Amino acid sequence: MRLSIRSLAMAAGLLWGGLICFVGLINLAAPSYGASFLQMMSSVYPGFQFSRTFGDVIVGTIYGLADGAIAGLILGWLYNAFLPVSTGAKGVRKRHTPRGIALAPAKAV
Repeated sequence: MRLSIRSLAMAAGLLWGGLICFVGLINLAAPSYGASFLQMMSSVYPGFQFSRTFGDVIVGTIYGLADGAIAGLILGWLYNAFLPVSTGAKGVRKRHTPRGIALAPAKAV
């Protein structure tokens, strides 16, 4: 079964961006919560500084949305690219490709 690359990219982006937003907002209320995680993310994302401001939480969330979407897109594409070749009805092989299903005559066994 093929994965929807667009859906996986959107879900991964929302999950990762939401996580960074959630940790950042809690960190604004409780300064010790997630400090190490947010410092690590500030070393990965160039425009995001760990200065405990609402603006930085928004910037981190945007970076998380984009980063998660790209990771989900790559993961979905790789999953679909490595799907096994299946045999359909009437001896026609179906090969799942990144652009869709390619049909070819089945090989004699």
